[in-house]
Amino acid sequence: METDKVIARFKDGSLIKGKIHDFFIDNTKFSFETTKGERSKISVEELKSIFWVKDFQGNKNHRDKFNFELDIGGRRIRVRFFDGELIIGHTIGYSPNKPGFFMVPLDTESNNKGVFVIKSATEIIEFLDSQN
Repeated sequence: METDKVIARFKDGSLIKGKIHDFFIDNTKFSFETTKGERSKISVEELKSIFWVKDFQGNKNHRDKFNFELDIGGRRIRVRFFDGELIIGHTIGYSPNKPGFFMVPLDTESNNKGVFVIKSATEIIEFLDSQN
């Protein structure tokens, strides 16, 4: 994933926009630089998710349009966070023993290019068969 245009969303509902400098799936902390140039270390466990985005503005009126014909490899997965947000996409990196995993949303018109899901912020994680 590119390091530019990242939105880190916290479990408390807050978010920050900027770039990541040293994020690795097994690290418990990583460096974040906000759009204003402020740098800090972020604990992964404080987060809900990390979104790699096309732009920081997004579109609040966007309604998900899942393209179930899209086949980018991996397994199709549905994630519902404790705050009610739902994401459907593909993952090749899910492991029950890891604190999180990467996924690519099935909504190709979404502002999100990729998502790192923090499992402790999820209510439901389920794999979907080709009929869903």
